[in-house]
Amino acid sequence: MTYTAGHFGIDDLGGIKISIRSASDQTPPQFEDPTAPGYTTITVSNGARLKYWYRKNSNIRPWGNTLYIQCLKFLSEGDTITVTMGDPSQGSPGIRMQTFVEHAYEWRVFVDAFSTYDYTVMPLDRQPKVQLVPGPAAVHKAVLPSLRKVGDSFALGLKAEDRWGNPTPDDKGVYSLRASAPVKGLPETVNMAESNCGAVRLEGLSVDEPGDLVVEMRDDAGNVVAKSNTLRSSTETPFRHYWSDMHGQSGETIGTNTARQYFEFGRDKAFIDICGHQGNDFQITDTFWQELNDLTAELNEPGRYVTVPGYEWSGNTSVGGDHNVWFRTEGRPIYRAQRSLIVDESTDENTCIDAHQLFDRLKDEDALIVAHVGGRYADVSFAHDAKLEPSVEVHSAWGTFDWIFEDAYSAGYRVGIVAASDGHKGRIGASYPGSGKFGSLGGLTCHLMPDLTRDDLFDAFRHRRHYATTGCRPYIDVRVNNLTDGALRKFHGDSDNIESAHIGDIATCSNEVVDLEIDISAHSGIERIEVKDGLEVIKHIQVAAEERPTGNRIRVQCEGAEYRGRSRRVDWDVNLGLTNVRLLKTQAVNFWNADCGVTSDETSASWSYVTTGGSHAVDLWLDDATSGEIAFNSNETDFTIDLANLGTEDLVQKCGGLEKAVCVMRLPDAELPSTATHTVPVNLTPGSERCLFIRVVFEDGHIAWTSPIYLTLA
Repeated sequence: MTYTAGHFGIDDLGGIKISIRSASDQTPPQFEDPTAPGYTTITVSNGARLKYWYRKNSNIRPWGNTLYIQCLKFLSEGDTITVTMGDPSQGSPGIRMQTFVEHAYEWRVFVDAFSTYDYTVMPLDRQPKVQLVPGPAAVHKAVLPSLRKVGDSFALGLKAEDRWGNPTPDDKGVYSLRASAPVKGLPETVNMAESNCGAVRLEGLSVDEPGDLVVEMRDDAGNVVAKSNTLRSSTETPFRHYWSDMHGQSGETIGTNTARQYFEFGRDKAFIDICGHQGNDFQITDTFWQELNDLTAELNEPGRYVTVPGYEWSGNTSVGGDHNVWFRTEGRPIYRAQRSLIVDESTDENTCIDAHQLFDRLKDEDALIVAHVGGRYADVSFAHDAKLEPSVEVHSAWGTFDWIFEDAYSAGYRVGIVAASDGHKGRIGASYPGSGKFGSLGGLTCHLMPDLTRDDLFDAFRHRRHYATTGCRPYIDVRVNNLTDGALRKFHGDSDNIESAHIGDIATCSNEVVDLEIDISAHSGIERIEVKDGLEVIKHIQVAAEERPTGNRIRVQCEGAEYRGRSRRVDWDVNLGLTNVRLLKTQAVNFWNADCGVTSDETSASWSYVTTGGSHAVDLWLDDATSGEIAFNSNETDFTIDLANLGTEDLVQKCGGLEKAVCVMRLPDAELPSTATHTVPVNLTPGSERCLFIRVVFEDGHIAWTSPIYLTLA
């Protein structure tokens, strides 16, 4: 990249800066090691000395990642500065571009020609740009709805993704489709070449009998390349299940690509049913707010794809922290926390300088609010309005945050649990973290609704009828049946007589003992189910517990965060040494960075990876795990495991921080069952409300939470 000085040249100590978007995870430039990735050389035509450095988050967002070049001697008109990133002439392996598609990837160049530290952006039509396209197909995905009535028309989504999760048209193969039950309208094969975007949606499917359906996608050799999540079909159900990712950003704020491309990705490539846009309020101009409203109005299609207008109120944690806001209808005001990056001279009469003011201004609006943990994490104890804020967000690409629900419960709030992505990479609904600071796959929320409309969404949301996941799509049902004198508290304060309480309900009954019914059918084995009453685990269901004591599979799991704020990430460097036992194979769990993996031989294993409140793990298959030792050594803690003493109980080594720990457990050699039904009796006592929900941990590392059933003995 060559910069040619204009008429004024560049004054002594002036210079240029070259920025990329903060969301980008490309290899950063470095200037020391010619044989390492990112080696960058910088030369100047007049021989002037230069000073240069690269820092992340050192420029005004969204152009945060910046290479600074300072001239220690003036440049004249026509003098040039040449930057070669990943200089091949020096033997550098190059720079890997970012791991996600961008239709106009830009290096934004700024010039300080007069040494005033007042950088002027170069004309936008002169900025260097390239188009980043997907790589070769590496994996395939098949996506079904989770709950429909028998006879309902539904769609099957199929796609090919590259190794970083980008849908790719590279795959031109023909695949056979095999269903576990008869499906009307399902073709025998699908030709991926018929799609120019890597994703195919097969519409108009239906089933005539109740039960569970799974569809496999197979190659010419009969190998299963993709297996769908479970679709439960029921003859009688008050709800259907619809999946949302209502929280992400596009390139107009801190994300990638345009808002239109963002919404279209969710519909056409992520196969979600409900989508919102949550740009930071201090980057949403009045013009862009109108554009977002126009887009959600245009793309909202009841029964097919529901779009919801909204934004992220981005107050500092000290005044309440980040909160997502959605409106039922377009044309409503945007109530900002501040206007720091909105460049105009107008004032905003709708500024709400703290969360108290936000709740007050929205009290008469048809709106929803959810507390969010991002950079500025929400302090739910600062302000709350039960009619506006029905739920809290426990997972996003930023990490996993059980503590925000625990804070809300401890403050006496009745809230539900949701998850979303807060994706910045243009992949709403399928928000892979790439290789950057986001260590988690973006989350999803399943809404229990009669039909796919905004009205049903707002009604279900206000009654907390949803469950959250770290990005998977299991079918989950939790309810209390056979209530005596059951009464339901609804959003508007009226009460219905009920025989069953469902996810999210607030109810009373005269039963002294109730049965909590749990039904799960998932994409992966179920590792454990925690049945919770508020902060307490009242029953711990360890799936296949009877098979664990003799299992030769050992899971070593790293989990937790440093603290609640922006620098919560824990960087784990782990080395395992095995004594008197032989390692046969390993498998990484929750390793979302495709550049990271496990190095192993018969007596050792090592890896480097991150946690941001959730967990990653490595499964070890041993020749005989009933004896021998594993020495765990890391930058966080060291300890030794005597395998003879490891039974069904987990070994937990705490490491401080925020639930930072290493957990070692024994698992069966074979995959765990992916379905589970359980009945858990729960005692009710007068004057004491039970907050009943489940937290499910899956074998592949995913987690799901149901919104609580709040139940009281009348």
